[in-house]
Order: sequence, then C-alpha cells, then structure tokens
Amino acid sequence: MSGPERSGGRRRRGRAGKVAVAVAAVAAVGAAAAAGLGLPGSSSDAQTRSQTPPKTAKVTKQTLVDTQTEEGELGHGDTKTVAGKLPGTVTELPAAGATVQRGQSIYRVDDRPVILLYGTLPAYRTLAPGVEGADVRQFEQNLAALGYTGFTVDDEYTSSTATAVRKWQGDLGLTKTGTVELGRVVYASGAVRVDEQKAAVGDPASAALLSYTGIAPVVTAELDVADQRLAKTGTAVTVKLPDGKPVPAKISQVELVIKPAQGNNPAETKVRVTVAPDDPQAFAGLDQVTADVVFAAERKENVLAVPVAALLALAEGGYGLQVVDGTTTRIVAVETGMFAAGKVEVTGDGITDGTVVGMPS
Repeated sequence: MSGPERSGGRRRRGRAGKVAVAVAAVAAVGAAAAAGLGLPGSSSDAQTRSQTPPKTAKVTKQTLVDTQTEEGELGHGDTKTVAGKLPGTVTELPAAGATVQRGQSIYRVDDRPVILLYGTLPAYRTLAPGVEGADVRQFEQNLAALGYTGFTVDDEYTSSTATAVRKWQGDLGLTKTGTVELGRVVYASGAVRVDEQKAAVGDPASAALLSYTGIAPVVTAELDVADQRLAKTGTAVTVKLPDGKPVPAKISQVELVIKPAQGNNPAETKVRVTVAPDDPQAFAGLDQVTADVVFAAERKENVLAVPVAALLALAEGGYGLQVVDGTTTRIVAVETGMFAAGKVEVTGDGITDGTVVGMPS
C-alpha cells in the first residue's frame, strides 16, 4: 500500500506502506540528484568532485523504531455482566457510574447485601467447614484483606475460618451462620464501575442484574490477526489523544475476539488490545472518544542511519550517498535496511558514525 488505508472503519498505517512511500521518494529525488552530479557508470568507480553540496547531514548511530498506528476507543474497557444466584427480590441496585470496592455491597436481595470481593475464580459453591480448594483460599485472602483474623489463609475452610466469617456476617447485618452461601459474594479482578443496570428494584434476583467495567480509563484497539506480533502484554506504546498530546502507555491485556458476521461481511477474528496509561490521570475527564495507539512494529538498536532524502538512486541500480570530505565529495554505494520516521539504516565502505553526506536540494 502507498499510504494510509481504511480497513473496517479504522485507520491503519503499516510498515510496508511507509517503506514503499520512502523508496518512491528516494527514487524520484535521487534520480534527479544523480543526474545532476553526473554519477559514474559503476558504484565501484567512486568519483571525487571539488564542489561541496549546499546542505549536508551526518550519519548517526541510533535506535530506529518503525511504528504502526491503529485507531482505538477511550473508555473503561470490556463490560461484564453480574447475574444473581440468590432466590428473592432485588431491593437495591447501584446507579450507573457508581464505583464498588472490595467488601462493599454490589446489590441487595431481600434487603441483604451481596458483597464484591476480588479474585479471578467465580463463586460456584457454598463454603462451609470441611470444604477445600482454590476458592477457599481466594475467599480467605479477601477476608484477611478486610481485616479479619484468627484463621490461616490456605485451601481449607476450618472452624477458625467459620468464626471469622460469623464476625464478618455480623458486621454486614447477615445471619451469623459461619458459611458462605452461593450467591452471597461476587468476584471481580478489582474495584468496578457500574456500567448499566439490567434489572430494576422489585425484579427477581436470579437474573442478569447489572454490568460493570474496571474503574481506570483505558484505550481498546483491534488488530488483524496478522499483526498479533505487535500485541504483547507489558509492551510500551504511545496513545495520541484527540488534542494531539502523546501519552506513554503499556499493553495491559490481549485477547482474541470473534466479530459476528454483519450483512455481507463474514465473521472475522480480531486481536483486541487494552492499553493503560503510565500515569493513571492521563485520561482523566475523557470517555468514549477515539485516540490513536502507536505500536512499535520493529526496533533496531545501534544502527547507522541517515535521512531518507540523502539517498541517491544510482544509474546501475541501488542507492548511494554523496560523502563529503572537506572540500571534496565522492559517491559511495550503500545497502539500505530498516526505514523509520524519515530515517533509513545504511551500510557501506567507509560509512561510519559522523560521516558527512550531502542532501539533494
């Protein structure tokens, strides 16, 4: 491709397109410059001239980073739905936009709270003395984090755990049974922001009740599966806000998603990338707006590079540089490597860090 493309409504600027544009520009500018210089018929026949170019640049050793930009959406990430598991009637639901933290009520059934705790394993059974497993440890970790003591955090629900649970239940206004019934707690990976109420007060509790997101603003973008190499958790990226401000960020989550067929467009698999800013306040006050995510497509350390415009298209093919040495110049053939941000990697005889080269005008 020779420039920005539109694909699925997103702006995509890939490496191949930028290289093609750069090479085309080099061919046009370099050919004209080469003609004006009267280049030799062979790149090995270096011609020395006494006239120095009006403009020069230096070969520098640097890190080149090729980038690919994708359009993303700034919001709070994916939504998840909470379905009630207790019999009874919904008597309270949090408002959209409300924040719920560990130990707080996320909704009420028959005027008794259902409590949010932190963890990745969903609640799937009643916890009582004699029960063992990873879900017991997860619950006990939360109980300890809430300040309750007198038990060991492990995989066993003991009588000591039951004693601490009774204290916890008493503080919540629940019956002090010492067991945790299925549906009394809801697990999330952290504090949540209520996205939407899916039921109303007075509805049966055993249904979808609300949806939530994380509380921190993030940017989500979708990549083609072919670009999955760009999406590695922890990788640094740059987010360009609508006002053009660049924000350092990192990839926090990567997942494959299947987008259902729409009209004549078949279903397709995408790589959904969630990006979080290094500064949690960087996205403050922004929601449901588009922002560009700049991914590092390729990176090369300590390479010799010059401005792309310094390349000359040689008559016999390939590229060269007009090396300036004092008041004389000579044409040196070079091999090109990576193109990035208006620079190109070069190697050639006598080309070193600090070599002065001419810039075609």
